Amino acid sequence: MSIAERLQKDFTTITLALIPVAIVINIVVGQIVQNVLKLPIYLDSIGTVLVGALAGPIAGAITGALSNLIWSVIFSAPTAAPYAITAFVIGICAGVAASYGAFKNIGLTIVAGLITGAIAAIVSAPITAFVFGGVTGSGTDLIIAAAQATGANLLGAATIQGFISDPLDKTISYIVVWLIVRGMSKRLISQFPRSENVIKS
Repeated sequence: MSIAERLQKDFTTITLALIPVAIVINIVVGQIVQNVLKLPIYLDSIGTVLVGALAGPIAGAITGALSNLIWSVIFSAPTAAPYAITAFVIGICAGVAASYGAFKNIGLTIVAGLITGAIAAIVSAPITAFVFGGVTGSGTDLIIAAAQATGANLLGAATIQGFISDPLDKTISYIVVWLIVRGMSKRLISQFPRSENVIKS
């Protein structure tokens, strides 16, 4: 199957209907967790992971990137847009993980979440350090400050923060998606282009 054919198969009507819903989930949950509760996690990737699981890595990546770009406009949140790169990568990771059966077994779900979190931490650290100087206004700033207090440089502190927050955050997000998928009927799931990735054989 060519790339064009694969994309045509993935971007069906139901995928295009799911993406806006997933974007809303990302923005609303992320806004509450990061900017209202100020927790040291994000939870702004649940929709991205869901789309990646059900419709493939490219659909997931587009969902993630659009979420951050729209978020930055709606809430005048300048810190959201640069992390669209990270969100794009998370969508790719979710889609690839799903193709290996990550959402068919809770153990695999947790492992995939941890791996995605580690990758996200590596991608995000330079953005946090060099674009925002380690200060994004979220609960993760305290972790960076604590790491710097121990003698770590800014990039090192941002990386430490990432490896503390991201694996936990993505694992929670993956588990939430696993629960969502388990709660969906097989009839509904079968309408999605990558349904074989989440339906237990």
